[in-house]
Amino acid sequence: MPDQQQVIAQATLARNERAMLLILAGIQFCHVLDFMIMMPLGPFLINAFSISTHEFALLVASYSFSAAVAGLLMAPVVDRFERKRFLLGIFVAFAIATLLCALSPGFTTLLIARGLAGIFGGMMGAMVHTMVADAIPFERRAKATSYVATAFSVSSIAGVPLSLLMADALSWQAPFLFIALLSAALIWFGDKSLPEFHGHLNAREDGRAIRQMVSVALEPNHLKAMLLTGLVIFGGFTVIPYITLYAIANVGIAGDQIPLIYFLGGAATLITARLIGALADRFGKVVMFRLVAIGACVPVLLVTNIGAISLSGWLVITTLFFILVSGRMVPLLAIVGAAVKPQERGTFLSLNATVLSMAMGLASMVGGLFITQTPDGLIRGYGWVGLVAASFNLMAALWVSHIKIRD
Repeated sequence: MPDQQQVIAQATLARNERAMLLILAGIQFCHVLDFMIMMPLGPFLINAFSISTHEFALLVASYSFSAAVAGLLMAPVVDRFERKRFLLGIFVAFAIATLLCALSPGFTTLLIARGLAGIFGGMMGAMVHTMVADAIPFERRAKATSYVATAFSVSSIAGVPLSLLMADALSWQAPFLFIALLSAALIWFGDKSLPEFHGHLNAREDGRAIRQMVSVALEPNHLKAMLLTGLVIFGGFTVIPYITLYAIANVGIAGDQIPLIYFLGGAATLITARLIGALADRFGKVVMFRLVAIGACVPVLLVTNIGAISLSGWLVITTLFFILVSGRMVPLLAIVGAAVKPQERGTFLSLNATVLSMAMGLASMVGGLFITQTPDGLIRGYGWVGLVAASFNLMAALWVSHIKIRD
């Protein structure tokens, strides 16, 4: 019967979509964990290499700045390649770069290795979201994006705590070895299971790559979308790199309690990210983005201004921080991915990844400018960082209405 055949076809399509999103989420997990693990490893690295908080900020920022450069270099050519092969190729390079991080004998070599990991990690992030936007219709895209966004949650629930346990039991190098091995396994699964994407090649117009990239970059709606991305990143990443240092130095949280912050925050976002995605598809992505971005100001200000508090009180605040700060990204990515024509999406999202990475690096450096560590180990100036981040969240909530949906 035709109806039965249609049901079977729809069920098969749904299974294929779920499988694709699961693999893409796994790839995103490796990229996110590789980046996130640097923040809680701060005390390990500062002690291992006898570096300052400013040098640690440079280690964090090097990944982001390298990812920004990679996005700029990739943008002119990304839409000229089939998506799957391009993604898996840079995933191989990312795994090698992460392995080099584990083998680094000192601060300088680790800084270089982090830069290499940032180059390929930044490319991966852009390609994952490009493939989601290519495969999933706009009316269901926020929910699909939320599935990929669970990479952040799983990284926080399992990846970061496990990595910290490995770092404490073995050495700071152990988490990077773990990520490299997991990446190798996912490369194999991705090669076997991911579909190929050729539609953008059929729709693409011939022309000089650089000229096309400049045209995409300077299109007014694209500029507005990239500015929105920058505002959102400054609304969170001025604060994020220093949470662990502040928690230990000022709040009074013990080092072995830090994994609880990431575990509970990640567990909460595993539920709330999908809820935010479903609500964004139902009630409007712009409306949901505004609500979450404005709401994020509350935990941002609390995290950066509160002093000594009980562990339970701190976990409530940081869990709310995880939910709302990461929750902004679900409707944001759906909005930004729909601000461009499909045949230009890879180029635009590579450029947007450059903006995102550059903003992350600059935001962490800006946060570091406000922050100092006193001789007795206390962190000063973090409250000013919170005010800066809250201001950017409010600006993003106002600016989002300027983006036109073109999907």
